Amino acid sequence: MAGNGGTWKKTGCVLCAQNCGLELFVEGNRIAKVRPDKDNPRSQGYACRKGLHIAYFQHHAQRLTHPLKRVGGTFQPISWAEALDEIADRLREIVGRNGPHALAYMGGGGQGCHFEAAFGTSLLRALGSRYHYNAMAQELTGMFWVNGRILGKQYLHTLPDDRETDMLVAKGWNGWMSHQMPQARRHLLAISKDPHKLLVVIDPRKSETAKIADIHLPIRPGTDALLTRAMIAIVLQEGWQNQAYLDRHASGLDEILPWFKDFDARAAVRVCELEYEAVREVTKLFAHRKSSLHSDLGVLMGRHSTVTSYLEAILLTLCGRIGVPGGNVLPGTIMPLGSHSDERDPKTWRTRETNFPAIMGYFPPNVLPEEILAEREDRIRAVMVSNANPLRSYADTTAYEKAFGRLDLLVTIDVAFSETAALSHYVLPALSAYEKWDGTFFAWTYPEVFFQLRRPVLKPQGEPWEEGEIFLGLAERLGLLPEGLDALSRAAEKDRAAFGMELLQFLGKNPKALAVVPFVLAKTLGRAMGSSHLAALWGLLQTAPTTFQENAARAGFRPGPLMAEEIFQAILDHPEGLWVGKCDPENNLASLQTSDGKLQLFIPELADWVKSIQPETEQEALKPDPQFPLILMAGRHMDMNANTLMRNPAWNEGKRACTLAMHPEDARRLGLEDGRAVRVTTEAGSVEIELEVTESARPGHVVIPHGFGLEYEGRVYGANVNRLAKNTHRDPLAGTPLHRYVPCRVE
Repeated sequence: MAGNGGTWKKTGCVLCAQNCGLELFVEGNRIAKVRPDKDNPRSQGYACRKGLHIAYFQHHAQRLTHPLKRVGGTFQPISWAEALDEIADRLREIVGRNGPHALAYMGGGGQGCHFEAAFGTSLLRALGSRYHYNAMAQELTGMFWVNGRILGKQYLHTLPDDRETDMLVAKGWNGWMSHQMPQARRHLLAISKDPHKLLVVIDPRKSETAKIADIHLPIRPGTDALLTRAMIAIVLQEGWQNQAYLDRHASGLDEILPWFKDFDARAAVRVCELEYEAVREVTKLFAHRKSSLHSDLGVLMGRHSTVTSYLEAILLTLCGRIGVPGGNVLPGTIMPLGSHSDERDPKTWRTRETNFPAIMGYFPPNVLPEEILAEREDRIRAVMVSNANPLRSYADTTAYEKAFGRLDLLVTIDVAFSETAALSHYVLPALSAYEKWDGTFFAWTYPEVFFQLRRPVLKPQGEPWEEGEIFLGLAERLGLLPEGLDALSRAAEKDRAAFGMELLQFLGKNPKALAVVPFVLAKTLGRAMGSSHLAALWGLLQTAPTTFQENAARAGFRPGPLMAEEIFQAILDHPEGLWVGKCDPENNLASLQTSDGKLQLFIPELADWVKSIQPETEQEALKPDPQFPLILMAGRHMDMNANTLMRNPAWNEGKRACTLAMHPEDARRLGLEDGRAVRVTTEAGSVEIELEVTESARPGHVVIPHGFGLEYEGRVYGANVNRLAKNTHRDPLAGTPLHRYVPCRVE
């Protein structure tokens, strides 16, 4: 509806993975007002403070408008043709001289824009490389590696059935602030207030979620794995396991039972600094109720990250809580967030210097500085960064600065002139999330499958391009597109049905073109549609797996050869988003892809790691380092941060947005006062920051939020917590940073 010369337009938030529905009042090509979209079937009028300030993401002084080239110490505008010609020549030279292992791509969509990944990975693979570094490997790949063994494929995962659960355990997850489920505050508050349900929080500090919980277990930082092993031991020693479920749905139980038979759960709980009876009661309730578990970065970025995910999967399976109503269920999706890259397959690439395998097809950003700085001929020499800011988003800013300074080629594609852009050889302006067609493939709902295609609601300023067009331009110059696309282009001008028939014939005659089909679609159908991203989505739906087609049929789409076209048109017709599928809640475990169709409990590679987690060894390992006696939680979700996407600090004007949270006991002991500047030091470096003394902190434990330390118009706002995180302080299997357990001192 129009009014006052403006128009309300439907879209979605891109500042976190929930992508809540928004309506923007656009006036004079600017976002003048924002409100939650009540028509969005997933968020239903829910939005947090971040989404309501989305105008600060779109409109700011650091928006890129033209391609830039670094010449000496300054950047000069150049044409798109010059930029793409020069970058293609440099890529051809580097790969030709040093081989495909010299090239890496860092990107893939982040929180709001996933369509570029099809083009970035296609270019990478066409040039012979597999080195795709992605934010997911900064947080989740240890869990996904475990899922690959237990569920059968790394891209399968579970989430709480929040509608049916009557006991939600939030472990290392402050859902009130980080969300990670649709309408998080509504659901958490409803569970908290329902006398027939329980909200249990396992978290070192009195988080916002812990404050509304029925039970809060204030666990000692770094002891998540020990506590989970203790809970498993309690289940087995008390005989609370769901034996009927295990007999029907699990394999490998006999191999793991000895790990817990004589385990001293009482001693373990003491090391966790918890009361044994409280832990036993929570464990009993979890084993006997319609319980579910939501663990998050407090676990995934903590000590023993990967093995903690493994132990949590064992606990859920023993209690019969995977794939059942109210438990942890496998959601449906249009497209998985990654691939299955089993490191036991000799074709799976590993990093050359650090020997980390791809998980979900992604390599951990934590190791990239070492791969660049290695003294070897096959080191990484060229990196293409797309919609990412590793200089602020990834661990060890100092290591990244040194490494990126050594590259032969660094290209940054972004909407803003970021800290990473400032080190680049070329900076290419991308359309923002509200100037292009795009969307995400996050799977947060069950049993329904949701999708929203965001459309352009604003006109771009200057000459930014869609990312798909940027990668297409490079692919053309590198000679990666097949010949003979004229017939496809003519068919695309007619209609999509004619194009589909012509495409099938073309691919039948040119099977090698399948490797670059996103570029084929962009060059032909994309030209007719006016968007390479739209063409990619159309192509994706044509090749959707059988499971998605079955889910789509349950949502009301007609099975058959025209289903993909019907879904595509429905997506176009519903800017607010829609349900495109529905899982079968009666047969959720049919989604498993293990050889016997059962949950595989025994992972031999993790056996010694599990057995090493003992009360006495953990107590010794957790002794404070006299040089760094406090434990820093490096990163904290709150209403005033959104990774590094909100560059203009004006959206937080008047608020204490970036502080070091410390318990009053520690402040008194150190002689520090609320509001004064303090210095925080770790093995990686030091930062200065304002102190906030608060009872919500835990003694011996301090917290700094992420997403700050951004440079804006000549000033730095807040502290960059990644300056304090050493890239080698990481999970030994997945390489994820141990951000939630960083020894430090405060002065």
